[in-house]
This record gives sequence, structure tokens and C-alpha cells, in this order.
Amino acid sequence: MHDVMSFSFASGLIAAPSGDRIAWIENREGERNIWVAEGPDWLGRRLTTYAGDNGQELSGLTFSPDGERVFWVRGGAPNRQGEVPDPLYTPDEEGQAVWASSFTGSEPSQVVDVGSFTVSPNGDHIAYGRGRDLFLLALADGAEPERVARIRGGAGSLTWSPDGVKLAFVSGRGDHAFIGVLDLEDHRITYMDPSVASDGSPAWSPDGRQIAFIRIPNERVVHMFAPRREALPFSIRVADVESGEGREVWKAREGAGSAFSGVNAARQLWWAADDRLVFPWEGDGWKHLYSVPAGGGEAISLTPGTFEVQFAALAPDRESVIYDSNQDDIDRKHVWRVDVTGGRPELLTPGSGVEWGAVVTAAGTVAFQAASGSEPAHTVVLRNGDRHRVSPDRPASFPAARMVEPEQVVFSASDGMQIHGQLFLPPNARAGERHPGVLFFHGGSRRQMLLGFHHRGYYHNTYAMNQMLANDGYVVLSVNYRSGIGYGMEFREAENYGATGASEFNDVMGAGLYLQSRPDVDPDRIGLWGGSYGGYLTALGLARASNLFAAGVDIHGVHDWNVVMNGFRPSYEPEDYPEFSQLAYDSSPMAFMDGWTSPVLLIHGDDDRNVPFSETVDVAEALDRRGVEYEQLIFPDEVHGFLLHRNWVAAFEATLSFFDRKLKQRPMS
Repeated sequence: MHDVMSFSFASGLIAAPSGDRIAWIENREGERNIWVAEGPDWLGRRLTTYAGDNGQELSGLTFSPDGERVFWVRGGAPNRQGEVPDPLYTPDEEGQAVWASSFTGSEPSQVVDVGSFTVSPNGDHIAYGRGRDLFLLALADGAEPERVARIRGGAGSLTWSPDGVKLAFVSGRGDHAFIGVLDLEDHRITYMDPSVASDGSPAWSPDGRQIAFIRIPNERVVHMFAPRREALPFSIRVADVESGEGREVWKAREGAGSAFSGVNAARQLWWAADDRLVFPWEGDGWKHLYSVPAGGGEAISLTPGTFEVQFAALAPDRESVIYDSNQDDIDRKHVWRVDVTGGRPELLTPGSGVEWGAVVTAAGTVAFQAASGSEPAHTVVLRNGDRHRVSPDRPASFPAARMVEPEQVVFSASDGMQIHGQLFLPPNARAGERHPGVLFFHGGSRRQMLLGFHHRGYYHNTYAMNQMLANDGYVVLSVNYRSGIGYGMEFREAENYGATGASEFNDVMGAGLYLQSRPDVDPDRIGLWGGSYGGYLTALGLARASNLFAAGVDIHGVHDWNVVMNGFRPSYEPEDYPEFSQLAYDSSPMAFMDGWTSPVLLIHGDDDRNVPFSETVDVAEALDRRGVEYEQLIFPDEVHGFLLHRNWVAAFEATLSFFDRKLKQRPMS
């Protein structure tokens, strides 16, 4: 297990606004560091020297405008009680702060205790919000933060004007949000075309005279974990910065695509060349990029077809967008580029790998992060069309030669819906031999597992675990169940999913029956495992189909939708929505506990900020009362996506041991 988890995981790639430089984060066995590289040699090197598996996250990578300095945030965000993650339960609690270093590698210096920031266009200040206050901090020795504004509501999405004398921000006020512009010279705030809607994603025009933004109408009751195929249509507006007067330049149609759904990007709206605005929309039922004239008019699709865009970024010249999608390869992702005025997209990374998160340097070099079925995530640049790895070489301990290539499978759910999955077969399996089978369910549920290592650290780890299970003699099926991404809006917003009927249970049953039908699987030795939403489906499978599933591993799973929704949205009170809350409970594993007879391993960290720890406490009590066998592995002070590498290893070792005892050692049928 230590060997298969010994990779270095690359993430967070950025390009400098000037020159030919990139920076990214490497996480090797819990030791997180910033790496950089520059042309023309593109030799990756470590910028920071953090040591040890200490659970301190790195995020918010940012270059100074001249590319000479690198900024980042170290430490996790506080929970609602103001407690920062501290899985080592140290006497002196770690904090969250902005740090900086020169690109050439000076000793990192702490800038300010805050979790998000933006660097001014001339690189001499940073701006940040803290509660109701906006601050500036000069990037000079001994400088003290200066409070430049106090507003009602919170302040987020701070964005500098091109000349650096104004700051746009989003003022969130509960059921509505404004775009504000703070003039730092006149000390004046102007709100852009204020309304009763929620405005966000401010984007400056190149001359700094206008701001474009996305307007989403308020809808008082929008339940979580419920399908939302339609909404009051969102729109794009442009406002005059001086007067605040705005106008609508585009509005989504009613029906499909009327509800805004974004992409993985630093922003959701770009002011591109030729005064075109680029944004995501799924008006045809698939998430694509569109562009529309800033003066108003028809939106054109930049990425048409039956596939979805996930990561996207505007090139420095603002004339093209670089993005990744599953076009022509629905269970992988590749990097493409398209002009903002339209035309045929260009595939930049053909092949059988997985590529994502591409950026373009000011000098025009394309960089991205990549993986394959046997190669963990690493950073790559294109040099004269050829790939050049800039991440460190994988450690010799990593068993790349033992990785199996997952196979794409498509099977029928119990209600007939076609479901995609990745099948991992034991290497060197003998003909006619029957193996125990295991289903894996990702979390989210807005995720898609791929035919290779994943772009998110959590699922990078679980992919490695599925490889470990296959090498240990299990037939493993990773299931891309309904309500996940990658297969269109109707699949993501599946009818009766989640808290409105648990229609994904059809996919759980279909996957179990698929494994049961295979000649290389023992039908009486099938287990299932997953975390978070995957833990929910694991628990649901055990509670409703213990006759099919012999054992399960439930990692911080959802067991009562009403509890979890209240955790995400404290204003949610089940008694306010009696019909919905009853349906939500009836869609939960807790409603079916009397049918749960198979053994389960429960794994949870008690500082989980996503799924309350009480979900595992309560399900354990329910199992106790019914005499159902369970084991537990609890991590004090650990969060949802385990911060300590050693805890991932411990969780997976416990999972493997549990399945070996409950499935492998179970008598064959």
C-alpha cells in the first residue's frame, strides 16, 4: 500500500503574466511543495522546502505581474466555529496565511494572515477581504494593512481594474448580491446596476470603463441534492463603471440551460478580444463555451457537440480559450484550443492519456497536467508540439509496471439507464477462475471517474486503491452513476436523484448484477465501497440489498439527507418543508436500516466540514441496535478529504484487510 501510494500528485498549475514561466503544487506522500519551471529549458525545480506529512494545504498560487514573485496560501480554511484544520492536534494551532518567494528561490516570507488575495496590476500591493472589510497591503518591508472600505455583507471575488486604481468585488447579502467598484483614489463605492438578483463573476473591459457580470435571479426555495433542470434564466450584463448603469447583453432561454452551471476555472466570464464575452452554458443539454458581443447579440457555441467542457482559461492574448473536454473520448479528457470568435477547435493532446487544467504562458507555451492508466498526475509543457515533463520523476518505489489498464464498460442500471464504468481486472488471472468483486462509487456527486489517474487528489488516491484491489485479486468496477458529470445535463440532473428518491440506487443494483453475471466473479462475494456521496451509495446498497452485497466500506458517508443538508445550509429546517424532508429521509440509508445485515467498515474524521461526524455516530448506533457487525476507523481532528497521507494509507490498509476477511475468506459459492 505504501508503494502504490508513493506517487507525487501535481495540481494547481498557473502561468506567469510575463515571460515563459509556470508554477504548480506537488504533493508527495503528504509533503506539499511549490514547483516552478521556465523556458527554454523547462527544468522543473522545487521552490519551497516544506518537509513532512503535516497536513498543511497549499493553494491560491499566484504570480506577480512581472513573473518575478510567486504567492500562495498555506493552511486550510476555518470551519464555522473558526477552527483551522489541525490533524496533528498540535499545541500551537496552525493558521492560514499568504506566503511569497522570488521565482529564483528566496526564503519564503509570510505576507498576511488571510486565506484569499489578489495582486495589483503593478505588483506593489495585494488586496483582500476580511468579513465586511476590504484591505490593501503594500508589498514592502514593515508595511501594515490599510482598511480601505467597510461594506454590508461579505466581500469576495476581488478583481483589479487594468490600471490598478479600482477594485471590483462581489458583496454577498444572502438572498441577493451586488457587484461593487471601489475607487481607491476617490474613496467611493459604486454598485453596478443593483437588483434583487445575485450578481457575480465580474470581468473588466480592457479599457477599464465597463464591467461584465453574470446575473442569477433569486429563487427562494432551491433544495440541495435535488435535480434542477430549469430555473429563472440567468443573464449577462455590462455596466458603466463611472455611473453604474447597466444593460442586458444576453439571456439564457427558458428550459434546458436556464440554470447557470459553471466550469472549473478562475472565473466564469472572460472579456476576450474583439469585445467578446466568453462564458459556459448548457443550452443544448451539454456544458459548452459560448461567446457573445459585449454590445449584445447572438451567442455562438465555441465547442459544439455531445461532450462537456470542464477546465477552461483565456489565453494571454485574449484571442483563444484553452480547455479540456471529453470530446470523442467520453471517459477521458484532452486539451483543446478554440478562437473566441469561433471556428474549428484544435486538439492539442491526442492519445490514450488524460489531460486537464491547461494554461498558456505570456510567451505562448502551453502547459497542462496529465496522467494515464499507469502514470500518476504530472505537469507537462508542449515544446514544438512534443510533450516535455517538468514534474519530478516518479519514485522508484511506485509500481507502475503492476498498474492494470482499466477497461471502459457500459451496463444497464436496473431501470434500463446506460451507465459507464471502469473495469479493473486482476493481472495474470487464470481462465475459469472466479474472483471476489468490488464496486467503487465516487463522491460529489458532481464527479466523473476516468480511464486513468484523476485530476482531484481525493480520487487520485481512490484510483490507486482500485489498482491495489485489482492486484490483490479483486474484479473492481468503478461506477459513474447518474447525477455525475461528463454525460450531459439530463444525466447530471437525473430525475429523482439524491434526496428526491435515490434513483442512483438503480445504478448500484445494475452494477452489482453486472458483476454477478460475469463468469470471472463469484456472485456471493461482492462488496462495495466509497466515500462521501460514495459512502451514501455504499450504505444504501447495504441497507437495501444485503442479499447482493456481502460487505462494504463506508467512508464519511451520508446516512440522513436532512442532517447533511442542514450542515451545508444551516437555514434548512426539515419541519419547514414537511413533504420534501419526508422524501429526503425516505431516500436515506437510515430509512432502510432493518434490511441491513452485511458487515461494514466505517471510516470518518471527526473534524469533517462536509458530512457531519454525527452521520457515522448515528449509523453505528442503528447498527448496534440491530446487532449488525461493523468495524470502525476514526481519525481525531481529521477533515473530509484526509489531510494526512498516513491516514489515507491507514484507511486503505483497513479497507483491504476488511475485504480480505469478509470476501476473500468467505467460502466460495
